Amino acid sequence: MDTVTKEQILIVDDEEAIRLLLEVALSDQGYRTRAACNADEALAVLSSKHFDLVLSDVRMPGMDGLGLLAEIGKRHEDVGVLLLTACEDVSMAVRAMKMGALDYVVKPLRLHEINKTIQRALNRHQKELEERRYVMRLEEVVKEQTFELRRTFEHLQDSSETALEALVAALDAREHETQAHSKRVREYTLHLARTLGVDATLLPDLSRGAMLHDVGKIGVSDNILMKPGKLTETEWIEMRKHPQTGYWILDGIQGLKAASEIVLAHQEKFDGSGYPRNLKGEDITPGARIFAVIDCFDAITSDRPYRKAAGYETARGEIIRCSGMQFDPYVVKHFLEIPPHEWTEIRRETLPEKKVGSIG
Repeated sequence: MDTVTKEQILIVDDEEAIRLLLEVALSDQGYRTRAACNADEALAVLSSKHFDLVLSDVRMPGMDGLGLLAEIGKRHEDVGVLLLTACEDVSMAVRAMKMGALDYVVKPLRLHEINKTIQRALNRHQKELEERRYVMRLEEVVKEQTFELRRTFEHLQDSSETALEALVAALDAREHETQAHSKRVREYTLHLARTLGVDATLLPDLSRGAMLHDVGKIGVSDNILMKPGKLTETEWIEMRKHPQTGYWILDGIQGLKAASEIVLAHQEKFDGSGYPRNLKGEDITPGARIFAVIDCFDAITSDRPYRKAAGYETARGEIIRCSGMQFDPYVVKHFLEIPPHEWTEIRRETLPEKKVGSIG
């Protein structure tokens, strides 16, 4: 059997007989193996040589298998770990999997099952590595794109609102948003802010924050941004980075600094369950609390690729339901005081070239 392409496995067990048995069995399957009698020796070996997988006993003198798992996670994140455990230690093994172990093998060993378990663990580990490399490549692309976009904003900081509108329209178009979403939510946000009695001197910053709320999505790949189905956990992690990315793009630009705070907080929730900082209540900047209600309202009353727009009453009911959880009750109270025809008029003004039906 060709051993050149087979993975390298480090066997860690304080019992010499088990180490020898596993070395013979795995070598016979074509794996390249090496053994260590305890966790400290294993870490020393890993520091000088790469292994694809560590096959470690859970119970060992000194540092146990869980401690070794934790250290490998810190020092050698590209190395997978598979644990050997006695029957009575299965609950410990399950806990280890939550810590990042790929799987576990129950003692007494059944040699004919070990190869299958190892191959399954290696396949899973390879998939995890591929996802990690994908994220790293994506982050490099994001870094390049955000640097370029930040430079663009730096050039525009003293420019007119028209220039910013043109840039945001281009970003909307990336998501195939053809109904002036960013411009519309800006006008909605300003209308609600005036109803709330927000100081007029604060409205320009609120306007820019609402218009630029999703600028951080420049750092989200098209495959994720326009995926028609449900996002995977990895994809969702990437999507949730967009407020922080948007903040990074805008922060430090004098004319957009206040707007960047709204961008950073626009996915926070009043009860503290939002992201990226889990802010709660009045810790969330007022502009973001106002915008959150508007963003929900516009999402429900606008067409999406997967559904048609719903009416005002549907949006109203959802906003009432989420008051005190997702939304600031004080903002909701003032939103409900605005009659539906005023929202329809704003929508019409943002789409002058189209015939717009009433929201309701």
